[in-house]
Formats: sequence, structure tokens, C-alpha cells
Amino acid sequence: LHVRSRRQRQMCIRDSMKIELNGKKALVTGSSGGIGLAIALGLAEAGAEVVLHGRNADKLAHAAEAITRKLPAARVSTVQADLATADGAASVCAAHPDVDILVNNAGFFAPKSFTEITDDDWQAMMDTNVMSGIRLSRYYLPRMMATNWGRIIFISSESGVQIPAEMIHYGVSKTALLGVSRGLAELTAGTGVTVNAVLPGPTRSEGVADFFAEMAKEQGVSQDEMERDFIAQHRPTSLLRRLATVEEVANMVVYTCSTQASATNGAALRVDGGVVRSIL
Repeated sequence: LHVRSRRQRQMCIRDSMKIELNGKKALVTGSSGGIGLAIALGLAEAGAEVVLHGRNADKLAHAAEAITRKLPAARVSTVQADLATADGAASVCAAHPDVDILVNNAGFFAPKSFTEITDDDWQAMMDTNVMSGIRLSRYYLPRMMATNWGRIIFISSESGVQIPAEMIHYGVSKTALLGVSRGLAELTAGTGVTVNAVLPGPTRSEGVADFFAEMAKEQGVSQDEMERDFIAQHRPTSLLRRLATVEEVANMVVYTCSTQASATNGAALRVDGGVVRSIL
């Protein structure tokens, strides 16, 4: 009987938790910056081939360069499309017909009073934040099922659980993603495919940082003060008491994409800094 030393057992546990995605191909939508780019970088660090997506060719090129500068051996490609349209989604699927990992991150937020949110505003929010992921998942899920392995992640938000009064249409779009991800997970029962949602809280992405910088300028305070005031006034239940970093959100996504996360399916995984006061 071979008895392992304590150090050998610790090394075995550590090695088993090393995330390796060699041979896997990942498509991360909305990844020319912010959370999406951090996710793509994390997946590339784990060995996956990554496809960056965005609408702006220059931003995509800079994002790809940022990854290859840090990881010279990384396999990175880009695809430019407007995923708010059916044609845009179809062009992405045609360019990359087979992926092992799909991270539906494309989306935007827009603070606006409810009575001023027009029908067009609602439609634009749902097309970008919800329909983009639905269209891509409709295409890729059957292909993942055929190979008996795959990961689909929807980037939702704590705003999908606690709808923010200042942007109700955004919150509703993120709630919809929770329903879609759980419903798709039900279709994967007994397979090696998983579908999950990740719920970031307030995160210092490029768009959020720009938003706070503009507000800080208008109010004559520093950006750090603006961010702290926002958390205190609008997210007072935060246990983190600050904005999360894009890397902190990406860490959860990369784990959820891993082989080690095979028993995590149909879940809503919070990276919200404790904003949502719930034990589930």
C-alpha cells in the first residue's frame, strides 16, 4: 500500500486544480476591452485558442496585440460583427463554425429614467444583451452536444437580481439571461456540456470607468471619490466596498470554463462583492 506524504497530497491537489484548456477553442463576445478582454486573456493563459469579437476593427487589433504581447505563444484571432443583428451573429458562426467554449459577454448599460426609455431603447438593449447570446447559443449548443463537451457562459449581472431603478431595461435584460442559461442547462442533462451564468457586481471596466470619470468631472470630485460614493449610495450592501476588477470577474469565468467545473451546471455564479443579500 503506497501511502503519500502530506506534501505529496498537497502537490496532487494543487496539480489537479491547475486549469488547462489546451486544445480548446473559445469565442468571447464583446472582448475588445473590459471584462471580455480580461476573460479572453485568462482563457489564453490557460492554453485555449481565443477568438476576440467586437464591432471596432482598431480596438480588436489592439486587444489581440495586448494578449500576444503578454503571451507571445497565444493563438488569437478576431472577428468583427454587430451581434445585435441576426446577420452579425450568422457571420460570426460562419467564420468560426466550431468552438468548445462560448462566453456571451457582449452587452451595454445605459442609465436612463424609466419614463424616458423608448421602445427603441428597449429593443436595442434586448437585441444586444439578450438576443446576441441566444443566437450564438442556438448555433453552438448542438455542436457541443454532438462532441459531448462544451461550455456556454452568459455574463449576467447582480442588476438582474436587484433591478436598478436608474436603468430598469438593463436589469431586465440581465434577468432574461438567467432564465436562458438555466433553460439551456436543462437541455444538457447527462452530457459533458454545461451552461452557466456569471453575475458580476459593479466592476471597473473601461465603460464603467469612463462613466464615473465623466460624473466626477461634472461634480468636481476625483474618480475614486465618485466610485466610493456610488457604492455607498447605490450599492450599500456591498461587502467588497469597492468596484471589482475585470480580472476578478474573469477568474470566475475561466474556472467555469474548465474541466474542473464539470459539476457546475445551470448555476448563477455571483462575483458581486456580496451586493446581493442572499445565502443562495
